[in-house]
Amino acid sequence: MAQSPYDTPGFYDTAVATGRHRDIVGGRWEETGRAQMAVLQAAGLLPQHHLLDIGAGALRLGCKAVPYLEPGHYWATDASRALMLAGHARELADPARLDPAQLVQDAEFACPGIPDTITHAIAFAVFPHLPMAALRRALTRLQRFPRLEQLLFTVFLVPDAAQAARPYRQRDGVVTHDLRVPYHVLAEDVAHMARVTGWALTRHDTLLPRGQVLFSARPLARSDAG
Repeated sequence: MAQSPYDTPGFYDTAVATGRHRDIVGGRWEETGRAQMAVLQAAGLLPQHHLLDIGAGALRLGCKAVPYLEPGHYWATDASRALMLAGHARELADPARLDPAQLVQDAEFACPGIPDTITHAIAFAVFPHLPMAALRRALTRLQRFPRLEQLLFTVFLVPDAAQAARPYRQRDGVVTHDLRVPYHVLAEDVAHMARVTGWALTRHDTLLPRGQVLFSARPLARSDAG
């Protein structure tokens, strides 16, 4: 099975040292950052809310969300803290607005040290790089945030099980796979993952870069109460 390039020893260090911190998070820096911010605002994100940016990379979203949110209201996780720190140093218009302590290394969706004040979370272009079990783990662990209103995440979808077993060309031309990166999944599998981990799921028709599909998830107990 092919290994993700992100797992290659020295991958992040080399990218940061050579100034490629933007390139390794998938390209389309400005377009994708704008798309992320747009879906968050469409989902109701306001400056007083508290955002968790999962898989934040070099702060492609952070450089837009940090000026929008009240100070201290943006938290980020990524497998590489060095990559986030490169974004902090090179991409934020006002680095002093974001405490580097709020950039947390986390490859397991454990969210260590992230406060319970989080109201919104986003994992944009994260799960296409990970086996499907990672989605279940993230959905399970994010339930620990008592004030979390909504999680936004993206995946690549494939129409049916037969096509899932083969490489599949997405709308923007990206070829996805079931057993190697970039991964695709069935919508039914995403729905099952959400159901068994306690989330109410909504699929959106928003057109996203590279043909990713946007889902929003709300904790079921809080959805039922509302």
